[in-house]
Amino acid sequence: MRLSGKVAAITGGARGIGHATALKFAAEGARVAVCDINPELMVQTLGAIRADGGEADGYSVDVTRKDQIAAMVRAVMTKWGRIDCIVNNAGIVMDAQLRTMTDEQFDKVIDINLRGVYNCTRAVVGVMLAQQSGVILTTSSIVGLYGNFGQTNYAASKFAVIGMTKTWAKELGRKGIRANAVCPGFVATPILKQMPDKVLGEMARKVPCGRLGTPEEVANVFAFLASDEASYINGAVISVDGGMTL
Repeated sequence: MRLSGKVAAITGGARGIGHATALKFAAEGARVAVCDINPELMVQTLGAIRADGGEADGYSVDVTRKDQIAAMVRAVMTKWGRIDCIVNNAGIVMDAQLRTMTDEQFDKVIDINLRGVYNCTRAVVGVMLAQQSGVILTTSSIVGLYGNFGQTNYAASKFAVIGMTKTWAKELGRKGIRANAVCPGFVATPILKQMPDKVLGEMARKVPCGRLGTPEEVANVFAFLASDEASYINGAVISVDGGMTL
């Protein structure tokens, strides 16, 4: 198993891509700290991991709350003694065109999608520096590469985490810490499943692969990047979009 002996913390780990990534990491042998704000979904994710023989624990973490993040890091270090990977996956959308977007919509998306990534990475980097090893992974988006209508706030946050990823790759690479970002395209998460079938069909037709992606397909990329097989991949921004951005 490619992640055997490693400890990973995954934010937004109880739903969508985060849920799939938590299951994949556990199946690959990692001990997983599932971090989320939804306790019911967290219990479901932990149950699925444990039912398959994996090892995981759950932590209530709002990524805008530094005290909750710090408490999670302390608990994980007490339980498992190390943190080998942080997957910054927690995020939200609050879409509106520029002329109608409220300050609250803009600020909330930036606080969670951007500042949350900074908060969580800042909280674990000291552990990784002491270990002289670690992997920082962040969920960006193809919107973070090309922008998207009605997503000023979301696009800004997803562009920004790419910039932070590249900066961390330069700052931390010589200290044994790699940083990479993954940009999912149209992925069939619970958010998308709320859309009408007609809209989903139109989205799928825009993808050269002819379909939406699955959370598991994104999780597979995260698992590879977290593993020693990706030991020379640093500062990369990898699109998982079925060719959508060609």
